[in-house]
Formats: sequence, structure tokens, C-alpha cells
Amino acid sequence: MIIRTPSLTELPALRAIERAAGEPFRGLGMASVADDEPPSLEQLAEFQRAGRALAAYEEPAWADEGHGLVGFLLWEPVDGCTHIEQVSVHPDQARRGIGRALIDRAERDGGRGALTLTTFTEVPWNAPYYARIGFRVLPEAELTPGLRAIRAHEAALGLDRWPRAGMRRDSGWSGSRS
Repeated sequence: MIIRTPSLTELPALRAIERAAGEPFRGLGMASVADDEPPSLEQLAEFQRAGRALAAYEEPAWADEGHGLVGFLLWEPVDGCTHIEQVSVHPDQARRGIGRALIDRAERDGGRGALTLTTFTEVPWNAPYYARIGFRVLPEAELTPGLRAIRAHEAALGLDRWPRAGMRRDSGWSGSRS
């Protein structure tokens, strides 16, 4: 697998991956999550220009731009941490370590002490997955101001219809890679 910053011309493919990755939510009765619009091309371009967009490609990624694109991750600095804004893997490529590889790369590229994210607690490929790769649920008292603001924005969007939480993985976590 190759992980690199996507080119501007590959950004529409990221939107397609996000749409495909949203479809499994429909089966959990979360149609509004499945139907949620992916980040706009302008938003994706902002992450890309800032060096905070990562894309995963099946090897070899040598043909056309976007060839073999299977997942992506967007991150931003929040309260001294590398905050994972979005990580999506095409469902046809699930359970191959792509999401974890993107997260590990974001940790290296972010250069900050810890990783944070917000997620659904009862969706198997969300909080339970992140717990398996070293994240822990943050109690309300441990949410930083930035994470509180993110959670408030998510609530305003209606995402709190389903249980959500902030999670954190401390720097240097090195759990089993199996």
C-alpha cells in the first residue's frame, strides 16, 4: 500500500469513497449518516494544500492519477493533538488494515503528542474498532475545549441522535499489528 497526499485532481475520488463508505450506515438505521454529503471539493482542497490529507492506494499506484485509490484521511491540529477529522475506506477494501495505516501515518505526519477523534460508540467499525487500535473513550471531564466545540457542532448537525464520544490515542502507541 502507498500512502501519500492526493493531488487536486484526485479529490473527486475521495468524495466517491466517502459516499461508498457511508452506505453501511444505512443497514444500521442511520440513513441520514449514509446520505450525508461528503466534504466539498473546496474543503478537501484546503486539507490537501495544508498537507493534512492522506490517501491510500493499492500498489502499484502508477497508472492514471487516482488509480488504486482505496481510502483517505483528513486531519487538523486541535488543542495540541492531531485530530482525525475523517477517515474513510471503500467498503470493498475493508478489514485490510488500510484505516489503521492511514491513522498511523497521520500520527507521524501530525507531529503532535496524541491523536484524537470523535465517533459513534455503537457502530462496530467506529468506536470498537478505534479501541482495538489503541484509542480510549474520553470522559466528559477530559474533553479539551477544541473537542467540546467539535462535539457541539456535531450535535447541531443532529449526529447525537446516536451515541457519540471523543477518543484519544496517546503518542507512541504500539499495539499488536495483527
